[in-house]
Amino acid sequence: MREVPFTPASNSPLSGLRVLDLSRLVAGNMLSMQLADFGAEVIKVEEPRGGDTLRHWKEKGPANADGVDVWWKIYARNKKSLALDLRAEAGKQVLRQLIPGAQVLIESFRPGTLEKMGFAPDLLHALNPRLVIVRLSGWGQTGPYRNQPGFGSLVEAMSGFAAKNGFPGQPPMLPNMALADMVAGLYGAFAVAAAVRNVETKGGAGQVIDLSLVEPLLSILGPDAAAYRVSGLVPSRTGNRTSISAPRNVYRTADGEWVALSASTQGMTERLFRTIGRADLIDDPRFRNNAERLENVEALDAIIGAFIGERSLGENLAFFRAAEVTVGPVYDISQIVTDPHIVERAVLVEAPDRDIGSVPMHAVVPRLSVTPGALSRPAPRLGEHTAEILESAGMDPASIRRLAEEGVIA
Repeated sequence: MREVPFTPASNSPLSGLRVLDLSRLVAGNMLSMQLADFGAEVIKVEEPRGGDTLRHWKEKGPANADGVDVWWKIYARNKKSLALDLRAEAGKQVLRQLIPGAQVLIESFRPGTLEKMGFAPDLLHALNPRLVIVRLSGWGQTGPYRNQPGFGSLVEAMSGFAAKNGFPGQPPMLPNMALADMVAGLYGAFAVAAAVRNVETKGGAGQVIDLSLVEPLLSILGPDAAAYRVSGLVPSRTGNRTSISAPRNVYRTADGEWVALSASTQGMTERLFRTIGRADLIDDPRFRNNAERLENVEALDAIIGAFIGERSLGENLAFFRAAEVTVGPVYDISQIVTDPHIVERAVLVEAPDRDIGSVPMHAVVPRLSVTPGALSRPAPRLGEHTAEILESAGMDPASIRRLAEEGVIA
């Protein structure tokens, strides 16, 4: 894995953009990491006595019995930390001083909390009319669910994702990752770029981005609502198959590994049939078009599975790739990190770490040819940049010391 030192970014497309990130956990950190990766100055505003909850999601191992905060190390990279107690009036006053110099503010409190704190959007815009405000929540700022807890797991259940995920006859299946949060973070970064461009190139005013977790996730699940309207059918759990094309599945190899195969066009399916020596299947009434293949998918999978099951993983990959049939291995993380394509393109890189020497993480995504993103600084320690940020806002050293003595900052 390629070692990549943290290097101050140059020629970054978002340099000069200052972001105040008041959010916690995954979605807000995913959003602000995207901005920070491309040069924005992201200031994590954290509670002094514990910081962002993401700091406490730790992975344990034989050499790290207390756990390592790898989530924080990755999703807080390129950011600064300001430890500030927003429950104290002095802390709120500090935030008010920072608002005029920021272009973006991100928060993920329960709807209505920002108003109770004295930072309703109209008050923020009075301090900075050009400010873009991202309001992250489970269900959005309006609607009957607005005040309900909105963790990603609930959204993944209620969006329709879990109902269509899993195997026939088995329980609905939640993802084993923060899917709703990650998708919302990506949507949020795009929304910020659009809103900031409106301010900078069209003379527009600041605005509020109402970003729920449920809407981005629902938007990527396909045309389920339209399909339901047309057919009256509710999507069913199909395991590794899909309801729209066949063949598509994972198949076990002779050495106990797995390959994924997808032939989602008629041409690719016919190529597959010829490759496995079954050109007769092209005209077989059960398999001659996609609709018929879906109706007879069990028989189709049995034929393909039997062929693949007679060969090892390596033999299958070499055989199908030589014929340009769309097949690939099913990897776990131990295989991903050593895959030659992943290694050569530096999809994962080794970044210096102050606690454990180095930590692997994904490189900046996507790759821009002229103004690429960069790894510019490691994830901050709690309050690491507090004094620097307050001094840049015009606060004198004596005032900073007094706030620290009062526990307002750390």
